[in-house]
Amino acid sequence: MPDADTYQHLISLLDASHVDYRLIDHAPEGATEDVSALRGHPVSQAAKCIVLRVKVDRRTTRHVLAVVPGDRRVDLDAVRALFEARYVGFSDAETAERLARSVPGTVLPFSFDPELELVADPDVVAQPRLYFNAARLDRSLCLTGTDYARLAEPRVARIASPAPA
Repeated sequence: MPDADTYQHLISLLDASHVDYRLIDHAPEGATEDVSALRGHPVSQAAKCIVLRVKVDRRTTRHVLAVVPGDRRVDLDAVRALFEARYVGFSDAETAERLARSVPGTVLPFSFDPELELVADPDVVAQPRLYFNAARLDRSLCLTGTDYARLAEPRVARIASPAPA
């Protein structure tokens, strides 16, 4: 599914759910820190979305969309413990794009693919305002963490750790 379809799927979901959201047009940017500055909010209010490969055992691989605050990083050890996995690492770009249905820098904190499990850090769903690129580099979306949690239905677990200084 191309990015335009992913964007439209998101907007249709939000409109059908009568969620209060705001679209923000800006210069094309996918880096969390830079796009947060363009949108005019603290980096901590951004949703950073990372597709992970989780090897539960020798035969079982799962894919997880980890959503953490923009000023933090995903804690791979926490994800490994959460899934009782042998190994957790970053997914290859091709698999991430296929499952997230968008390119890096535009990945939504929503999963529209049954093969992509969604896990969000509690600090994401607690945000009064949550910002993320809307499957496009030039448009972002803002909604409450509560509305995000209600619509996306992520598994909520502590998966973020401080970003390196």
